[in-house]
Amino acid sequence: MALQDAANLLGPARHVVVFTGAGISAESGVPTFRDALTGLWSRFDAQALATPQAFDDDPDLVWGWYEWRRRLVQRVRPNQGHLAVARLATHVPRLTVITQNVDDLHERAGSPAVTHLHGSLFTPRCASCARPAPVPESTGEQPDEGRRVAPPHCRHCAGLIRPGVVWFGEALPEDALESAVQAATECDVLLTVGTSALVYPAAEIPRVAGRFGAAVIQVNPQPTPLDPIAEVNLAGPAAEILPALVTATWPGFS
Repeated sequence: MALQDAANLLGPARHVVVFTGAGISAESGVPTFRDALTGLWSRFDAQALATPQAFDDDPDLVWGWYEWRRRLVQRVRPNQGHLAVARLATHVPRLTVITQNVDDLHERAGSPAVTHLHGSLFTPRCASCARPAPVPESTGEQPDEGRRVAPPHCRHCAGLIRPGVVWFGEALPEDALESAVQAATECDVLLTVGTSALVYPAAEIPRVAGRFGAAVIQVNPQPTPLDPIAEVNLAGPAAEILPALVTATWPGFS
C-alpha cells in the first residue's frame, strides 16, 4: 500500500526533486564515511583525512587516499536505483537531481546536470588559486590501499591540486546550495533516497521542500530523522524500491 501511495503522489507531479545520500551508492559498493576503513587504510580515520588541515599537514597522504577512492568509484557501476532516477526524467516535466555523494554514478546512469552539494571526486582544483584541474589519467590498475601519492601542481600558479570535494569545516559550494534550495522551494514532490539526514546544511533540503508544501517520499532501509515529515516512508534498498516505484507509477512505460 505504501508503494502505491507514493506512486499516487509522484504520478501527477510537475517538478520532482530527487535528493540522494550515501546509501544509494553504497548499494553499488562505494564505502560510506561511516564504514570502517579497510586494508592498509584501516589505521586512519576517514573524517580525520577529510579536512583542510590534513591536506596541509600531509598532502601526499590525503591525495593518495582520494585517488584510491576515485579509482574505486571508477570500478563500480550504477545500480538499478541510479538507473531508475535517470528514467524519471522521461516521465515528469521537470526533474532535479541533488546528491550529497562525490561519485559520478548518477551521471553514468544517465542523469544530466546533477547538483553535487559536497563536490565531486572528478572535479579537482588548485588549492591556491581554485582553478579547475584535469582529472588524473587512470591506469586501469586495482586501487592501491595506503599509498601516498604526490598531488600534481597547478599549471597556472604551481600550487598543489586538491580533491574537488567539500571537507569538514568547509562551506558548501554557494551555487550548488542556492540551486538546491531553490529547487526544494519549487517542487511538488521531493524523493529522498539513502540519506541519514544528519549532515547539515544538506539535510535541510527535504525539510525546506516540506515547509513549502511539497510531498516528501523517503526511501531508506532504516528510520531517519525525516520519518516524521515524510508523507510516505518506503523501507528498503534503493535498487529495489526505486524501480518498483517507477513501475507502479507508470505501468508499462518504465
